[in-house]
Amino acid sequence: MTDDLRLVDWGFATAAARRLTPAGPTVSADQAAEAVAGLRESARRARGPVAQITGLDTPADAPQALIVDRATWMEINAGSFSRLLDPVLSAAVSASKRPQPSATAQSVGSKVTGTEIAGLLAFMSTKVLGQYELAPGRPGEAARLLLVAPNVVQAEQDLDVVAADFRLWVCLHEETHRVQFTAVPWLREYMLARTDRLARDLAPDVDEVLGRLRQAVSNAPEALRSGGAGLAGLFLTPEQKAQVDEVTAVMSLLEGHADVVMDEVGPAVVPTVAHIRQVFERRRDGLGMFDVIVRRLLGLEAKMAQYRNGAAFVRGVVDQVGMAGFNAVWTSPQTLPTSAELADPAAWVARVHG
Repeated sequence: MTDDLRLVDWGFATAAARRLTPAGPTVSADQAAEAVAGLRESARRARGPVAQITGLDTPADAPQALIVDRATWMEINAGSFSRLLDPVLSAAVSASKRPQPSATAQSVGSKVTGTEIAGLLAFMSTKVLGQYELAPGRPGEAARLLLVAPNVVQAEQDLDVVAADFRLWVCLHEETHRVQFTAVPWLREYMLARTDRLARDLAPDVDEVLGRLRQAVSNAPEALRSGGAGLAGLFLTPEQKAQVDEVTAVMSLLEGHADVVMDEVGPAVVPTVAHIRQVFERRRDGLGMFDVIVRRLLGLEAKMAQYRNGAAFVRGVVDQVGMAGFNAVWTSPQTLPTSAELADPAAWVARVHG
């Protein structure tokens, strides 16, 4: 197999996603500049409360948050997807008994796959408020905190919340993710390695794809009813589902921890925090039937459950041993909760604290 085998045309995917994605809410130039400045200041302000609540120490020289539009978010994430998926897809082709596709077939196929990824990028680019980007597309590029300005402004308008409060609230969540990965030195490489391993283990032989695709299509109604891992979950063997459960448990921990922190600040920091949480939960549940269907097909309802399940675990542990006792979770990979412990905080406390 040649080194220039391309199964996804990432440039085509990004360009197509831009064409599919609305620019965002209509605002004046002054309003846009104010939103960007407000988000940057909120990201700075979030550092003190997060450090106080989590009790985690991080380097003082953290870079400023990067405020982006939807197109830039898609470009950044296309680079990250490429870094993760290209080696996996190439390995799947290498393992296949089929001959390497011709240049023409590669060009056509990479654009077909690029079109599918464009749809995913376009949909997600309108939903994501912020992100701590662990795996930038260019080698040597540092992890960074992203805030998607048009989506934050759109959410403020849709939810009818106090803009300054909402921006700080969002930044508290994302700042917690930054703290998790900078205060816990092993966590970033652990998560990247687990994700990479999972992607490689789940990469099917090309000869299996058509059969699995037929299975997924025939079971699409089940994916819609269950709201679990979506169509992707229908491809998995029991062993693969167990691997996914392990990674999901850690992701639930991270998301739940961030959710607890953003609510624990209280009205002294975010005066309308209780109201924001109440109306934001309705947004997470989806705003319409189309949104709900797409979330289920993509497995995004499982993502929504991560916040709630993880937050319940964190609160359950903190109730028993306090935040300092909870922070034992960051000691090593062995102290992370299993999927079973995530639903049983007392079991984690018993195992780790004795």
